[in-house]
Amino acid sequence: MTRDNYPLAIHIENLSVNYRHTPALAGVCLDVRDGEFLGVIGPNGGGKSTLLKAILGLVEKQSGSISIYGSEKPSARAQIGYVPQFSAVDRGFPISVLEVVMTAFQKGALHPFFRFNAFHRDKAMEQLERVGIAELAQRQISELSGGEFQRLLIARALAVEPRMLLLDEPTASVDPASRAHIYELLTELNREVTIVLVTHDLMAVASQVTSLACLNGTLVYHGSPEINEKIVNEMYGCPVDFIAHGVPHRVLGEHEHGQGCRGRKEEGC
Repeated sequence: MTRDNYPLAIHIENLSVNYRHTPALAGVCLDVRDGEFLGVIGPNGGGKSTLLKAILGLVEKQSGSISIYGSEKPSARAQIGYVPQFSAVDRGFPISVLEVVMTAFQKGALHPFFRFNAFHRDKAMEQLERVGIAELAQRQISELSGGEFQRLLIARALAVEPRMLLLDEPTASVDPASRAHIYELLTELNREVTIVLVTHDLMAVASQVTSLACLNGTLVYHGSPEINEKIVNEMYGCPVDFIAHGVPHRVLGEHEHGQGCRGRKEEGC
């Protein structure tokens, strides 16, 4: 059974999102198959984070539809684990690593009368073991390195046992060694969950993901992780050179124009 025959984890049809009167996304059509590892790349302001927030129901759609495993009901989003951008989380808040993971089990805002139980602690420890930081369970989050903190956020997202994991720039604030460890972890997790990863790290992600989506207000490309220079230039709006260790370095394969448009996009979206 090829991945093209797998059930749809996400189906997006003609999605448009505005911030006030400024378009953020326009006419986006995208299918993500169950078990896929999709990398989403594009320039700053291209709508990558907005796409994740639309899937999560955190921003209002101007038009279009989004279904999660065949359902457009808000309850379908319970199958999604979300790792927000590093900068969106207050690392100075006085809370332990274990407590952060356990907050995944609380519905709504934190309040002083909520008490975690042994089940919550056991489940949280399972996920800390899974991401390799169980020994840090009692440490304050302010004491963590960037890589450790990102693993903590992934553990929290996994605590509710989602079928799908959405991650927004999980390697943006970590050192190269931690970045490699996070990609290894995500590749391992992809054996069990569908992953959608927003990133600027094109060269690293191309070796990890099973498919790639290029976004700049609209969907420029969706297909194999190998893309051609024409697609990259269209995505960024100007010619782009890739530099590796100070030397021009080809990382892009050659594809026929339009090869990346698949699924609903081929049908006129």
